[in-house]
Parts: sequence; C-alpha cells; structure tokens
Amino acid sequence: MADASIRGKVVVITGASSGFGKGAAQEFGRQGARLVLAARRGELLDELANECRNNGVDAIACPTDVSKRDEVERLAQAAIDKFGRIDVWVNDAGVGALGRFERIPMEIHEQVIATDLLGTLYGSYCAYRQFLAQRSGVLINIASELGYGSVPYYSSYTAAKHGVVGLSDALRQEVKQNGIKGVHICTIMPTAHDTPFFDHAANYTGHEITAPKPLHDPQNVVDAIVRAATDPEDKEIVGADGKIKFALANVLPKVAEKIGAKQMHKTQMEKPPAANDSQGAVRAPMPQGREVSGGRRG
Repeated sequence: MADASIRGKVVVITGASSGFGKGAAQEFGRQGARLVLAARRGELLDELANECRNNGVDAIACPTDVSKRDEVERLAQAAIDKFGRIDVWVNDAGVGALGRFERIPMEIHEQVIATDLLGTLYGSYCAYRQFLAQRSGVLINIASELGYGSVPYYSSYTAAKHGVVGLSDALRQEVKQNGIKGVHICTIMPTAHDTPFFDHAANYTGHEITAPKPLHDPQNVVDAIVRAATDPEDKEIVGADGKIKFALANVLPKVAEKIGAKQMHKTQMEKPPAANDSQGAVRAPMPQGREVSGGRRG
C-alpha cells in the first residue's frame, strides 16, 4: 500500500543498480518519491531512471563511486541542483571479499573498507549537513548482521560493517544530545538475503561462493528501508535468524561465536566445489548481477 507521506520526497539511493538499492528505488518510485539514483554502473542507472520516468516518477541517474569523496559530494550537489533539497539518503552501496584473511590481497581489503565504510561516511556527511540546514531528513545506513557479530572469512567486510554501525550510533547520539528535531539516523542490519552480493563479492576461498542459510527474500529489506523513511527506528535487524543470533550473543557470546564460525567454515570452506580466485566487483563493476534478487533461492 502506498504511503502518501512519501509522495514528493527527494530520496538519494546509492548502490541503486541492483539488490536492495534497486528494489528500494522501485518501491519509493511506486509511492511517488522523487529519486536520485547512484551506482558505478551508469548504463543500469539510466535503465532504472527511464523505467521510473515511464511510470511517472521524477528520477535522475548520477553515476557514482562512493569510495571517492568528490563523487559523493557531486551526487549530493546534483540532488540539490535538481530538487532543491534531500529528504531521505540511503547509503546502500557495498562490496565484500571472502577468504582467509592473509590470502585476500591488501588492495582488496582496502577497497572493501573504502566502499563500505568510507562511502557511508561520505554519504552520511553530505546528507547530515543538508539535513541540518533544512532541519529535517532521514539518513538510512545499510549495515549487516555482521555489524554486531562476526564470522570467519569476511574480515574486512565485517570490520567495515562494524564501522557503519558505530558511525550511525555516534551520529544518532549527537542528534539526541543536541536536541535536533526532525533529523533521524537509522541503521538497517540484514542477515543473508538473496541479492547479487554473492555474485559481486571477491572470492579467495578456493571454492565457489556459497550463500549461508537461511537466505531471505530481499523484499523484506526493501520494505524496511521504505518504512524507515516515514517511521524511522534507530536500528532494525531484518531476518529472524539475525534476531536469534543477536540474543544468543548477548547471553552466551562464546557459544554464539563458536556456532557462527563452525557453520560458516562448513558452508564455505568444506562443501563447495573448487574455484579460481576472483576480484569480483570490488575494484571495478561487472555486468553480472543486475536485478534485486540474485536468483539463489530458486
């Protein structure tokens, strides 16, 4: 059901060429938002913007590599130049690298941090300053269940997502301590969902990448993003298994860590067939993985 309070809102979305970002763009568009779409794959952004415009949505495409501060600043300025304000900013762009810590090249680790953490920092900075000037706005940072827990073989991704959660928490505290009304900081922490993330991840495991189970419908995260735009919550874990893991980690942290590590090792390092190393889409975009879903759930 469309939410009338979204109609006319200016929404900036990074990582909009696939996955949660593309799904959120389509849903915001259906509800009458005005869209500023960002990702590295400009041709896919153009297709999405045209799709939105054909459905009566005011949308622009802004090719952006969020790991580059000047490009994020240019994205924010494009939104202001076109629409005069920003009501919602969704930091969704992200990449991952799987493998034993020492086998993943340092430049891959660095790029994961640059995209997932610095990209979120840059977007948050641009959005927050605009929100203060307007005295309103909702910042939605997409973290992960690995922003509060951990598993082996996702080292730099886990570090980055812990950073996203910490950044969002600190910024939320500033808002509350300074009595800033109308500005909200939201953190969404999905468990494993069926997006092209696993097609785009760099792979240094020696095996084909296998998504952990249960693998959820990405529409659940899309719905959480859109809901946060009008009913902002500080944090939301999306995926029932994530809530269980979080509860277990608070009560029995050593047990939770052991279970998570053992399950990930078995899933990724023992069962899958052999595969060659791959940089995935970490350092440069790739044509594969263009939809909201990765198609791994059948």
